[in-house]
Amino acid sequence: MKEFYLKKRTKSFTISILNLVDNLPMKNSTRVIANQLGKSGSSVGANYRASLRARSDNEYLSKMNIVLEETDESLFWLEVLQELNVVDANELKELLTEANELTAIFVTTLKNTKSRINNK
Repeated sequence: MKEFYLKKRTKSFTISILNLVDNLPMKNSTRVIANQLGKSGSSVGANYRASLRARSDNEYLSKMNIVLEETDESLFWLEVLQELNVVDANELKELLTEANELTAIFVTTLKNTKSRINNK
């Protein structure tokens, strides 16, 4: 059940990121951010889904580390947008909260998986 919930949640995060990117004012600086954020944000859901198809614990850990990395990169770009003050603060607040929560979930998942593997 947790996997289904996170599958849905990471897909929703991806869609929210892509909607944000589509609505950014197109200046040189935001074009760069839009490109980077679009890639990292869309990668979260896609790589989480791929992690669920892992054939081994090591493959799962590898894919989940990518998910964590892409979520953290998305968080970075959202923070940059916040500091540039080019996006509605309320919309950005929701995405920042979600990126932080997802990051925490993935860190915990990785720690728990590593612990389980080490205790086999």
